[in-house]
Amino acid sequence: MQEAQTGEVLLARRAHDRLPIASITKLMTALLTVAHARPNELVTVDPDAVGVTGSTIRLRAGERIRVRELMAAALIQSANDSAVALGEFVGGRVGEPFPTLMNNTAGSIGLPDTRFVRPDGLDAQGHYSSARDVTKLAMAAMREPIIRQLVRQESASISGGRTLHTWNDLLGEFPGTFGVKTGHTSGAGWNQVAAARGNHVTIYATILGSPSRAVRNADLEELLAWGMSRYAFVPLASADRVYGRIPAEWGSEPVSVVAARPMRRPVRIGRPLVERVVLPSRLDLPVREGQVVGEVRFYDRKRLLGRTPLIAAEARDDPGFFDRTGWYAGRTLDHIGGWFR
Repeated sequence: MQEAQTGEVLLARRAHDRLPIASITKLMTALLTVAHARPNELVTVDPDAVGVTGSTIRLRAGERIRVRELMAAALIQSANDSAVALGEFVGGRVGEPFPTLMNNTAGSIGLPDTRFVRPDGLDAQGHYSSARDVTKLAMAAMREPIIRQLVRQESASISGGRTLHTWNDLLGEFPGTFGVKTGHTSGAGWNQVAAARGNHVTIYATILGSPSRAVRNADLEELLAWGMSRYAFVPLASADRVYGRIPAEWGSEPVSVVAARPMRRPVRIGRPLVERVVLPSRLDLPVREGQVVGEVRFYDRKRLLGRTPLIAAEARDDPGFFDRTGWYAGRTLDHIGGWFR
């Protein structure tokens, strides 16, 4: 389980075990489709996609259907024939077997415990991934707007009078869930990588090889809720606090410094933060009210949580001729007095 913004692993158990992942595979199929095809392109269904077992939309050989609709079927209803049709289309266009493309991409995005044999995820010797890799794959896929849009849908209608229904039970059930993909075969068990927002954080959780759909769902809900509870949304910078008083030239009164705006961030509960105030040793005149003069930074361990400018809370004018003359005279008297001490 990871927090999305930082990638921090909150909880892990046997995260590198290589296991079959079933239809979670379709996230890679969708990722490669986005890279090599346009949503409105028409795909002529290859005969290899017809008659694939498991969840399907009953594609017909030679049928023409848009890329976006095949992606919707593969991601929402987990249709195996749609995934195979996309794999044949993209592989034919690139001129390389689709599993080769899948494995090359897995290597490029850093999935060392992953190997693909099929675009649909049906049980096959040597087709596997790990909870750690699946989570990373899901995060990569969710950077694509079309994938983000599709995996959050509970249903959709596509050509041929087909209505799609999701297998993701957490959508609409666990607050804040917005994806991403389920998977089930007899060899893989009940799998899912889920993403949910709450308490100002986004949590990804992956379960592989659960014994039942109900157990998988319950465990995911517990993980997501626990992950969100590890954070508190706290004020870091306050607009009311004076962060320092900086001496100004010509003997002027020091200038009070405040934050340009308040700042709040989600932070791990029980973890101390470090605040660093960066200010100059002296300010040149004139100083305008609201002028940026420094910065305050907040760190969680070595990670920068946020920063905000520090500004002058008041103005200081440049002294006139007589004020400067008086300042020089005072300095001179001070020096002369020092000779006789």
